[in-house]
Amino acid sequence: MAASQGYDSCMSPDLNISALSAADRLRLIEQLWESLSEHPSQVPVTDAQRAELERRLDEVDAGAVAGIPWDEVLRQIRDRHK
Repeated sequence: MAASQGYDSCMSPDLNISALSAADRLRLIEQLWESLSEHPSQVPVTDAQRAELERRLDEVDAGAVAGIPWDEVLRQIRDRHK
């Protein structure tokens, strides 16, 4: 999809997202998110977002905050929603 094309132009006309169950929509979100992670350099980031990411990385590097491994974050989320 070209950058100038909108969201609607890439969606199948017979796909009615609102007709999907909440669980199916969450699975769709997960699939979309995973597809973005395959090519992170193609995900647009604003200057403000980049500055915030740099600020947070600087805090982690300085030892000002402790990071949590992704697997642990995922486990906590899943445990919370069982």
